[in-house]
Amino acid sequence: MKRNFSLLSNKQFDLLVCGGGIYGAWTAYDAALRGLSVALVEQGDWACATSSASSKLIHGGLRYLESLDFKLVKKALAERQMLLAVAPHRVWPLRFGVPVYTDSRVGTFQMKAGLFMYDSLADNLNSDMAHHHFDGQAFAGRFPFLGSENLKGGFTYGDAQTDDARLVLELVSGAMDAGAVCVNYGKLISVTETNGRADGATVRDQLGHGSAEIFARQIVNTTGQWTAASEQGRGWCRLDKGVHLVMPALPTDEALLLTAKSDGRVFFIIPWYGMTLLGTTDADYSGDLDHVVVEPKEVAYLLAEANHYLKIAWTEQDVVGSYAGLRVMKHSDKTLPSSASRDWELKTADNGAHYSIGGKITSAREDAACIVNTVCAQLGVDTPCATRSRTFPWTPEADYIRWFVAASTHATQLGIEQESAKWLIRRHGKKVGEIFRIIENDPRLAERIVPALPFIQADLLFCARGEMAVHLDDLLRRRMPLLILAQLDESVLRRIAETVATAMGWDEAALNREVSRVSTRHSERNPDLRLMEN
Repeated sequence: MKRNFSLLSNKQFDLLVCGGGIYGAWTAYDAALRGLSVALVEQGDWACATSSASSKLIHGGLRYLESLDFKLVKKALAERQMLLAVAPHRVWPLRFGVPVYTDSRVGTFQMKAGLFMYDSLADNLNSDMAHHHFDGQAFAGRFPFLGSENLKGGFTYGDAQTDDARLVLELVSGAMDAGAVCVNYGKLISVTETNGRADGATVRDQLGHGSAEIFARQIVNTTGQWTAASEQGRGWCRLDKGVHLVMPALPTDEALLLTAKSDGRVFFIIPWYGMTLLGTTDADYSGDLDHVVVEPKEVAYLLAEANHYLKIAWTEQDVVGSYAGLRVMKHSDKTLPSSASRDWELKTADNGAHYSIGGKITSAREDAACIVNTVCAQLGVDTPCATRSRTFPWTPEADYIRWFVAASTHATQLGIEQESAKWLIRRHGKKVGEIFRIIENDPRLAERIVPALPFIQADLLFCARGEMAVHLDDLLRRRMPLLILAQLDESVLRRIAETVATAMGWDEAALNREVSRVSTRHSERNPDLRLMEN
């Protein structure tokens, strides 16, 4: 993946996609596979906003059954099952536990009925994903860190997990392989019109400070929160802020779905890269789109709700990292954001430009197919969707289980310890062989970057060389999420930056700027952590 802004200049495209999150990536990938000439531009890095601030889940949304949103759940569950099959390196099963206490808002019978319906909608009644019930003693044994007083029992059920930023990156890579021109750090300045119809745009190079005039027969806007901030978008959208905390590991490889005591909302405790994600919040947002920060009150809320269930209470000192993102939802008159629909729709403005509104990371592929169907209809192209049940760009061609075992064995022979090997394979799929070759040339690169996390030096170097990262935080937040999973002081940041400086083309001055940039941005977006350090 190489960035080449010049490929945009004075070109005629069938489709210009603005916004490089999950919806933009799927749209560009689908359209390119159908033979359209496609340009995808993103004003920052790939997945730099909402699409790297999710709960990292590929799921049907069990809680939406309470609001009787069966259509949304069934759609998401069908996508979940398909993604598990075609991208086993990118989407993997994750089992959830749901405790039932004597004072739980949803009792045993109601939860049993809901999980039976969930499994039925996914056609999972006889699969490994099906739910199971446990009595109080058995459930407490499965989750020994949960309080067992008044615990009646609980359930487990199957869903799935991903690395959201790498999911987007893989789709962008696939779009490029299919012929799309994809450029990050390219900011949309204006849309051009002829006779009232959108037919192009001016895009500024955020790195070289030049610009490109792009001609496009169709334009799709997948910019999420920035669409919501536009004049017409304010009538279409509602912004909902969600916050997650990164906490120490718990002794389980299963997640938990819990209900907040204060307001009845659902939240999750999820294992991820050897740490624990705690989230999320739901609150209307009208602040600065470029500085969405984690507030101390949001940290306090999540800790308090988790501590209603944990035997040993978490404190602010246990918070390792945090992140905030904005969900875009269809405008509604629902009082609470958590009650608003998570469904998706496509709007078309008077000038013919299309706008993607709402949606979920799980169902973004199907929604993107609808976008491309609309574009193709406008262009007079009769080519069906090419992404359904298509293996991902980095999915190994061989049987996945056998391939995974062979890749793990090779990793062990190269000195990569087991946990690092597992995550390395999930992060890169069939491209992991290229990282193995880096280690063959320098065995020291099999070592971890920081001892507590499973990321290795060769992975970082590979990302720097060939994954279109521009800045240090592109590498440390989205190519691998070190910035949220560890507290990296300036000396560690500098050591990491020195490791990749040659690959990134940084001299000493550029290296200093990158380290300073990451230190400043990380503290600005996590004021709660800054307060803890003072």
